[in-house]
Amino acid sequence: MKFGAHVSTKSPFWESVTRAQEFGCEAMQIFVNAPQRWNPVAIPQDNIDKFNELNSQAGISPVITHSIYLINLASPNSYYYEASQLSLIDEMKKASALNAFGVNTHLGSAKNEQFDEILDRIVDAINRVLRESPEGPFFIIENSAGAGAVIGDTFKEIGEIIRRVDSNRVKVLVDTAHAFESGYPIHTTDGLEETLAVFDQEIGLDRLVGLHLNDSMTELGSRKDRHEN
Repeated sequence: MKFGAHVSTKSPFWESVTRAQEFGCEAMQIFVNAPQRWNPVAIPQDNIDKFNELNSQAGISPVITHSIYLINLASPNSYYYEASQLSLIDEMKKASALNAFGVNTHLGSAKNEQFDEILDRIVDAINRVLRESPEGPFFIIENSAGAGAVIGDTFKEIGEIIRRVDSNRVKVLVDTAHAFESGYPIHTTDGLEETLAVFDQEIGLDRLVGLHLNDSMTELGSRKDRHEN
């Protein structure tokens, strides 16, 4: 297992590699767009080249990019649904240019609809993102904490989406705080074994590519996304 951190890409973009080295990272996660904005941020080509040059020497791998926080592949609003797909396609193209392993994203919220009602919408969106993206990067689904009608707080939901998409380019990253808040008892040895068994049954451990190692501010099964410092 390799350990790393989320590293700032504050200008110049390529300095994220230097920062990761200073932190002692073996792997790293970065934003390639402003996380709270729809408009994509252009990364100058010389910054991309410098990033790749520095990282070819540093050997920090995998590099995973995290999508913007506004993504909602289940949105009934046509504007946000389209914007979410375009944003992820942009993310995948940038990940490819940076030789990144893949793009990590949440799926969004069903709002007032049931999972079965929005499943086709999510599957169609992921298929489009894969179809219009370079072949290299993986599309990585991160589990959610289950607040409100957020999608993907259970491994069953994520597994059903993956089976419908039917692509080996779809992988999963587990956030430990989100899993705990969703009710998976990973704070005990037996609970962790039980959780991994459920993950393997619903998704398959071969799909698991990373962990966000976070503590939770709230209790087991709280369904509240609150990370401890």
